Amino acid sequence: MCAHEWLVSTGFAWWRYQRETRDGVSLWRALLWVPVRLGGVKRMLHLASFAMSSLPLLACQTFWRPDAMMLIAPTLMCAPDILTLSRVTRASAWLHIQDYEVDAAFDLGLLKSSRAARFACWLESGLLKRFDAVSSIIKQMSSRATLKGIDPSRVVCLPNWVDVSTIFPLAQPSDYRRLLNISAQQKVVPYSGNMGAKQGIETLADAVAMLAERSDLTFVFCGSGAAKADLIERCAGLPNCMFLPLQPTDRLNELLNLADIHVLPQRGDAADLMMPSKLTGMFASGRTTVAMARKGTAFYEAVAPRGVVVPPDNAKALAAAISVLAGDRRSRARSRQPCHAVA
Repeated sequence: MCAHEWLVSTGFAWWRYQRETRDGVSLWRALLWVPVRLGGVKRMLHLASFAMSSLPLLACQTFWRPDAMMLIAPTLMCAPDILTLSRVTRASAWLHIQDYEVDAAFDLGLLKSSRAARFACWLESGLLKRFDAVSSIIKQMSSRATLKGIDPSRVVCLPNWVDVSTIFPLAQPSDYRRLLNISAQQKVVPYSGNMGAKQGIETLADAVAMLAERSDLTFVFCGSGAAKADLIERCAGLPNCMFLPLQPTDRLNELLNLADIHVLPQRGDAADLMMPSKLTGMFASGRTTVAMARKGTAFYEAVAPRGVVVPPDNAKALAAAISVLAGDRRSRARSRQPCHAVA
């Protein structure tokens, strides 16, 4: 699946298993149902379709007796499959958590039933306790695993990182300026990635509207997601923004270097449930970053030493920070400090 477009990528089919080899490693692709319109129940069915279709592929691995089996969450729905087969093969089972999907679903209001919350938390805790090792991307998220009943000796912090041979500051202006016909005098503020509920994209839209009279600013939105249609509607008629579809991976460095000011909105109620994976790429590009985070959270601690942090869900503060940075080259230069990992 094309993660930010919610479409099955070109060359693949949702109803067909496929096998390929990359760098000498065999890769199997399982069936995946992708809904046209995303919602709470449809998201669950979407994840369940992969858990069910991947089970036969996992079962085939019992014949060569792997030493370890790893699951990256989301999605935790595959956990029963991994745990069952690890016991059959006597392999170690390792769970790596990128997002606490159960906590996020309720904290962000995607699921609201208190009875469902208790059941989901009970089920999640039971599954986590059965893994031999549990890791996550920041210390706060690793600590949360212990609060769910995991023995601290089995919990590890494994931060996200970025390949600095592919993401790095360019010595010349990004080619996207030419492609988008953006002059050298314009300050570009891009947002690239998933446009979903946890991103707080509506706050960014409000900030764009507040800065509509700034003729020296251009906002570029790249990607897709459940909130994209609302974002386009909010920005309709504004002269200072443009939209791009998701761009090829081999163009990512050019896209990140388009920025004079990277912007990363985030809802306050998502604090310490996830760490935006796009943050490492922003830092590695050596461009100024403005992020929304609450003081004391891991997100705040990651951005504050090398960027600008404003309170979450506060469009006025976000607009003010962008305005100040756009008019002050020295301030932008001070916050351009490449970073390779976020812990």
